[in-house]
Amino acid sequence: MNMAMMRLRREDPRVVGSFRLHRRLGAGGMGVVYLGSDKKGQRVALKVIRPDLAEDQEFRSRFAREVSAARRIRGGCTARLVAADLDADRPWFATQYVPGPSLHDKVVDGGPLGAADVAAVGAALSEGLVAVHEAGVVHRDLKPSNILLSPKGPRIIDFGIAWATGASTLTHVGTAVGSPGFLAPEQVRGAAVTPATDVFSLGATLAYASMGDSPFGHGSSEVMLYRVVHEEAQLHGVPDALAPLVRACLAKDPEERPSTLQLSLRLKEIAAREAQGLADARPPAPRSAEADLPTGRLADTYPERAPRRPQGTPAPRSTSGSRGPAPRRTTPPRGGVPSRGGTPSRTGGSGARPASRSTPAPRDAAGRGTGRNDGGRPGPRSGAGRTGPRTTGTGRRRPANPRLLRQRLFVFVVVTLLVALGIAVAQGCQGPSQGLGDGRGEVRAAQGPVETAGASLPGQGGTAL
Repeated sequence: MNMAMMRLRREDPRVVGSFRLHRRLGAGGMGVVYLGSDKKGQRVALKVIRPDLAEDQEFRSRFAREVSAARRIRGGCTARLVAADLDADRPWFATQYVPGPSLHDKVVDGGPLGAADVAAVGAALSEGLVAVHEAGVVHRDLKPSNILLSPKGPRIIDFGIAWATGASTLTHVGTAVGSPGFLAPEQVRGAAVTPATDVFSLGATLAYASMGDSPFGHGSSEVMLYRVVHEEAQLHGVPDALAPLVRACLAKDPEERPSTLQLSLRLKEIAAREAQGLADARPPAPRSAEADLPTGRLADTYPERAPRRPQGTPAPRSTSGSRGPAPRRTTPPRGGVPSRGGTPSRTGGSGARPASRSTPAPRDAAGRGTGRNDGGRPGPRSGAGRTGPRTTGTGRRRPANPRLLRQRLFVFVVVTLLVALGIAVAQGCQGPSQGLGDGRGEVRAAQGPVETAGASLPGQGGTAL
């Protein structure tokens, strides 16, 4: 049955029972299926028997059997029966509307399904058939067009020719009820149907989903029925993981086919294994060392990206006790010459040693550098014996210690005042100056004989005081 939506025709009813009809969903051998809704807006699939068959008691009986089968089945494998009227001029019944394409339309539009998808659909259908058979019902017409792929899983529909326990067969001698290529050999021969009949149809359905074609090819109904009874199914396009199980379902003898419960468990295993295989087959995303560096999770692999230590913290010593050459780094080492601010230098500033061979210098109680490092070598100096100025990695001078600047300024002011005060005291004790001299003449004049005022000192070029 084609479940594609079509517009209502002129001869189609607009209201059936308490349901308003909107679209045609398809037509089958027994009647037409419509999309309808009730007063609450619930959508249903409403099936109405054809007018020319409404007077045929045989078709009325088949229709009543379909409604009875739908009422007996429990579980989510089929569409739930909503309402029915078997005594109307045109008998009808309504089931819950199942959104989604049929398996037939899915394969026609998108091509054959993968092994994992086929196994998943087959597992759900097998589990659904368990509930159908437990209700004493055999579908007898399981095929891709009677399987809807809803968002909640596959659903089995159209129990129009279903056989229920206690019902008499309506199949005449020499006739076969079902779809050629999907019905079982016992149906062709007119033998009794069993749950194994649905297993054969399920095997043919799974083969169609895998290959996109019937396992018995194409041809007239007579040719297809002959192949079903006398020839083996062609499964060349079925995946290797599914082929043995599908072939077991298509066994000519019903006794050799697996049960629906066994089929459900086996297909679940295959679906899980195939899904895992697809996940493992996907190649991992390419990774590069550059992409890993900023994450911080590979710090042991890339030691140059280790986190920095706070300023003033000396670099850790090696536990082996040896002073081997430091590993090559892409970032400046942490063992540079410390300035008076307490931070190790990262570049070779003016008068500084190369940073890769320097170690932190010890400090005195006041926190000032002693001018010698822990290796006994004098620390680098510049100018008048003071530690060279600190520089940054960009070559700029770092700001000096404000406390040290204040101390130097204070000492400078005090010394200046003391010198000025000493000069003033000295000038006050000597009295006013009488003339100019070089100082040395004054000393020698004091040691020579007493001279009178205004006399010149012999042998000297200066003027006596």
